[in-house]
Amino acid sequence: MLDMLVVGGGYVGLAAAVAVKQAAPHLDIEVIEAAPAGVWEKDERASAIIAAASRMLEVFGAWNEIAPEAQPINRMIVTDSRTSDPVRPVFLTFDGEMEEGRPFAHMVPNVAMVRALRGVAERLGIPIRHGLSATGFRNGSTHCTVSLKDGSTLETRLLVACDGVRSKLRDMAGIRTVTWNYGQSGIVTTVAHERPHDGVAEEHFLPSGPFAILPLTGNRSSLVWTERTAEAERLVAADDLIFEEELQRRFGHKLGELRVVGSKRAFPLGLTLARAFVAPRLALAGDAAHGIHPISGQGLNLGFKDVAALAETVVEADRLGLDIGGLNVLERYQSWRRFDTFRMGVTTDVLNRLFSNDLTPLRIARDLGLGLVEHMPKLKTFFIDQAAGKTDSEGPKLLAGQAI
Repeated sequence: MLDMLVVGGGYVGLAAAVAVKQAAPHLDIEVIEAAPAGVWEKDERASAIIAAASRMLEVFGAWNEIAPEAQPINRMIVTDSRTSDPVRPVFLTFDGEMEEGRPFAHMVPNVAMVRALRGVAERLGIPIRHGLSATGFRNGSTHCTVSLKDGSTLETRLLVACDGVRSKLRDMAGIRTVTWNYGQSGIVTTVAHERPHDGVAEEHFLPSGPFAILPLTGNRSSLVWTERTAEAERLVAADDLIFEEELQRRFGHKLGELRVVGSKRAFPLGLTLARAFVAPRLALAGDAAHGIHPISGQGLNLGFKDVAALAETVVEADRLGLDIGGLNVLERYQSWRRFDTFRMGVTTDVLNRLFSNDLTPLRIARDLGLGLVEHMPKLKTFFIDQAAGKTDSEGPKLLAGQAI
């Protein structure tokens, strides 16, 4: 019988398995992944990794492998304008250094992250089985029995669902969600440009939604371009010449000529918040617990925060001789994470609704608000600390760079 079975072999699932196994090597942990082997290694996207998450990856021993491909974000610029505006005034800037030698975030290629986490999992002896999905589970007094797609079963004391925003395990457990669709899609691609970006990230609030330019290593940037869904589909289907012309209108010319060097994909945007993060012998983590708008770049980082809290909850319960899958144990994890997640979900929802429009009164009000933050150093520091995931003494140890 397993101690912990993780369903989902992406970044959050691998991190959850690694975090618990590293702190409690005697626990028997396994990961199953519905996708065939090699799929995650083909992901061309990049993710913003906040300082707290990079500290956790350092504890795992994964960050040294990731670091050569990670681009520090040295500065963040926020503008609010129309696409046709000849000048985009800067309303808010954040210096990227949270503390000496550590920026508040890095941009990391997803392939580098999954490769490093998979390597740590293998060194810890965590089996990762591909092409397997859970089709059901049945709870018992000491464990649950998980039915798999190939007809086999696994018994585990704790089942961790990291199977995405459309989590089947969440639905099987009868956990309801708060869900709505924004009618927007996020276009994601990578572009090369003539001039260096100097580690500067930019977020342009345009009437159709935020347009984020995020620096990668070399003269490259990752884009998260929000448009109404029909327009996003048209742009992705267009040839590169049309796409690049529309892109240049939004990107501007300060980095010179642009060239698309990655595949173009559009992802529907919405909000999904699980009403509960746990059920008997089940814990949700990552997108299975929450899917939010990318306006803040916090989606994956919320998942890493889940990992830190869940791992500490499980490991401490194990050290005390408690049942790691017991609902009374898992409720500590839920209380640790649910408020922070709902707060972030509501914040991104409000920001998206506030900035994804062209109403003059709202534009004046929000620009005044951005300008106010820009001229209040203590408030800016607070926002930077929040963005970087700075924790207090009550926060999970892994996010502070401490082993459990």
